[in-house]
Amino acid sequence: MDALLQFIFSGVTVGAVYALVALGFTIIYNASDVVNFAQGEFVMLGGMITVFAHQAGLPLALAAVLAIIVTAAIGVALNKLAIEPARGAPVVSVIIITIGASILIRGATQLIFDKQLHRFPAFSGDDPIRVMGATILPQSLWVTGGALVVFAGLWLFFTRTLTGKAVLATANNRIAAQLVGINTGAIMTLSFGLSAAIGALAGVLITPITLVSYDVGVALALKGFAAAMLGGMGNPKGALVGGLMLGLLEALTAGYLSSQYKDAVAFIVILAVLFVMPQGIFGKSSTERV
Repeated sequence: MDALLQFIFSGVTVGAVYALVALGFTIIYNASDVVNFAQGEFVMLGGMITVFAHQAGLPLALAAVLAIIVTAAIGVALNKLAIEPARGAPVVSVIIITIGASILIRGATQLIFDKQLHRFPAFSGDDPIRVMGATILPQSLWVTGGALVVFAGLWLFFTRTLTGKAVLATANNRIAAQLVGINTGAIMTLSFGLSAAIGALAGVLITPITLVSYDVGVALALKGFAAAMLGGMGNPKGALVGGLMLGLLEALTAGYLSSQYKDAVAFIVILAVLFVMPQGIFGKSSTERV
């Protein structure tokens, strides 16, 4: 029982990170119908910039804020320099552009910083909290709490604000949104900046636990994508639930089978969703008139 609870704690912590990455996918997908595979690099940038800014002498909180702002600016630049010029291109072409951007960001990070693993101090210390025979790190509570706060904020944003509804309108029909006066270019810029900021926040929260290096973004992008698909692409609630479910599946697989199979869970989830439930748990099936 103690072991099961420990696996659950680990799974929820990792799953909260996957949920934040999936939420980033959700924002951009809702605005542009594009899957941004550079999302994992935003997580990596959040951790790396915080590490080096803190080492340069900035207080940890200020370094984290700086990392989120810089990463959001990189997300906006990605939209302005790569996505907007490709407007009107097939969706597959835009997805390939995001993959290329991911490679570029990873290479630039390797050159600017280094190839080593890094971490910075946990926000509330490293002394574990004991719960019914299992332990949980205080930083894990920050990760889980951060995911819940971001989820609640995005739900309110999409359902209670005109800007959030404008994002959904732009995703549904860009031309119709323009005809009713929505600035779709600004909506796209906002979406990329917000998505990058959420990814950077995930990097800041998880780095004290898992460490960060220039190449961690690829795996995070894959698992965030799997979580978004599992929950239903474009649905914030689905991103949260999908991320937590994927994290729990990974933790239980590593605990009861072998850690060698842990990373295969994301691939299995993607294939299972594609074959059995393409719309995901909370997604809506769509039909087209032909």
